[in-house]
Amino acid sequence: MHEPLNTILNLVFRWAHVVAGIVWIGHLYFFNWVNGAFQAKIDGPTKKLVNPELMPRALFWFRWGAAWTWITGILLAGIVYYQSRQELFESGFQDNKPWSNPWLWLAILLITLAVGFVIYNFIMKALANKVVAATICMVLYAGVWLMLEHCGHYGARALYVHGGMIFGTIMALNVWMVIWPNQKKIISALKAGTPLAADSPEVKIAGLRSRHNTYMSVPLVFFMISYHYGATMYSNPARDLCAAGVIAIGFFMTWVLYKKAATVQGF
Repeated sequence: MHEPLNTILNLVFRWAHVVAGIVWIGHLYFFNWVNGAFQAKIDGPTKKLVNPELMPRALFWFRWGAAWTWITGILLAGIVYYQSRQELFESGFQDNKPWSNPWLWLAILLITLAVGFVIYNFIMKALANKVVAATICMVLYAGVWLMLEHCGHYGARALYVHGGMIFGTIMALNVWMVIWPNQKKIISALKAGTPLAADSPEVKIAGLRSRHNTYMSVPLVFFMISYHYGATMYSNPARDLCAAGVIAIGFFMTWVLYKKAATVQGF
């Protein structure tokens, strides 16, 4: 793509991506660190009055924020990485071999993301122990990372950004394929006067995937801003260990914030 069109599209999609991400992640944190504790404090009649008005509005911005964050993100990745071997691949893998075609690797990435979500969804449904299930999913995440690194020969900066894209894709699909369908059932039952129990499958699965999204969001944000800090993070020999450390620290920070959210009191 010729300049200045490439630069203009890069700017517009990056701007839209950040704004949509703020809408999405802001609502995610509201649901997990504010609304959850609030719902525990109000009685049934209040929930029946408040939630059918509040939740559809909040979930509208939540799900469309997720959609537009992903759409603008994949378009931005196409502009930045998949037009040029120099941007996508590591030095020395920028020749004319068939498997060094950026568009081929974009197709591989999209197929991997789609299949990966199906596998993630299956594991989370099949295993009763959700900690074990999540651990297996993180091992598979590491496998995709290594595939992009050693088979795709993605450059350091591209590797970190795509690590965030994997989390973001799982999160967006969680919103549209799991959280939103179950929330519709929860809201409809509440409005009909037959609220679902806290241990009902719909409530549990929606809550679980929302927590997954919250945990993934913190390292996701780091991977996205790491674009500007190559010398510190991804352009060093221990870049994979740095990435693992970012994920571990991000998960720990999220756990701490959940603990803090449970202690915040109203007036």
